[in-house]
Amino acid sequence: MSTVTLDVAAVTGVLDELVAAWERHDADAYGELFTEDATYITYVGTLYQGRQDIVNCHRTLFEGFLKGTRLADEVISIRFNGPDVAVVNGRGDTYRKKRPRKLTKLQTYTLVRQADGKWRIMAFHNTKRKPLMESISYRFAPGLIPAADS
Repeated sequence: MSTVTLDVAAVTGVLDELVAAWERHDADAYGELFTEDATYITYVGTLYQGRQDIVNCHRTLFEGFLKGTRLADEVISIRFNGPDVAVVNGRGDTYRKKRPRKLTKLQTYTLVRQADGKWRIMAFHNTKRKPLMESISYRFAPGLIPAADS
């Protein structure tokens, strides 16, 4: 197997572990997948800094607003910037019973390979899509339509 193939598998493995930790509502295991100094931006715009902050907020979420939820995650692309940095664009959503057909959030993960050889998430950004607003803006300004949508 090529190094790139192994790295893709390792990076997607981290995201699979993230989904599994969420499924168990295990804030510690979820946080362990982030670097000590990671940043985490939620779709409502809250910025968490550092692994412990990420663990603490998820512990609260898993006991409250997101209790009983599952995490849906879908990778759109993985790009490597050198041998130790990967940028993953994807879609995601939380749900309770049935996984949604269309995932409503766009996400960017920046992962780094650390000294121990493990890939961890250094930065995460989550944005809620607003298809109606996109549609209106595209209608009045077609130049805003991304090339990937053409």
